[in-house]
Amino acid sequence: MEKPVSKRILFEDNHLIVVNKLAGELVQGDFTGDKPLLEKVREYIKDKYNKPGNVFTGLVHRLDRPTSGIVVFAKTSKALTRMNAIFEKREVEKIYWAIVKGFPPKEADHLEHFLKKNEKKNKSEYFFKPIKGGKRAALNYQVVKKLEQYSVLEIRLETGRHHQIRVQLSAIGCPIKGDLKYGFSRSNKDASVCLHAKKVIFDHPVSGESLTFEAPLPTGENIWKFV
Repeated sequence: MEKPVSKRILFEDNHLIVVNKLAGELVQGDFTGDKPLLEKVREYIKDKYNKPGNVFTGLVHRLDRPTSGIVVFAKTSKALTRMNAIFEKREVEKIYWAIVKGFPPKEADHLEHFLKKNEKKNKSEYFFKPIKGGKRAALNYQVVKKLEQYSVLEIRLETGRHHQIRVQLSAIGCPIKGDLKYGFSRSNKDASVCLHAKKVIFDHPVSGESLTFEAPLPTGENIWKFV
């Protein structure tokens, strides 16, 4: 039974609502016709505040469907405009945890590649040197725990590219558990990939107060219980 949005809210005020997305949950509608998180949040606001007609709910950023973790929504157009600016200027810190195959070559490292998106395959390819149509991608990771066959990594993004964490970890021989698209050998039972948007830090778009949100680790894929 899917946990309702009301039980997954990490923060809510007059301007923002921050939700812990489930693995496998769409953020925005697509060709599948499955109800996206955006619509669920809109319905939650409509019901909670008994609002007639259309309810404004602005999507600030996205997560891939198989990943879990923090998604920020704006409840007003002013908050959305300001949050878009915060994300575009990279005045936000995003911290992810991933469970990856094996053990990376270094306990902590800075990874830099050039990524080019293949629209037909909905996949990004990595290159070590600049390439036409490629975009620079950079992140920092550190090992936070070692399991028998896997490593748990904490990742801090410097850039935000299509499938960036997934492709860059695959590039160092450590694909994310369950990520068939980027080189892991088998899928997870719940069709997730073991990538979780764990923490987000930014200044409130109206008050300017520094905000830190942290999402609990997923419970769907059993391996998370060992982290």
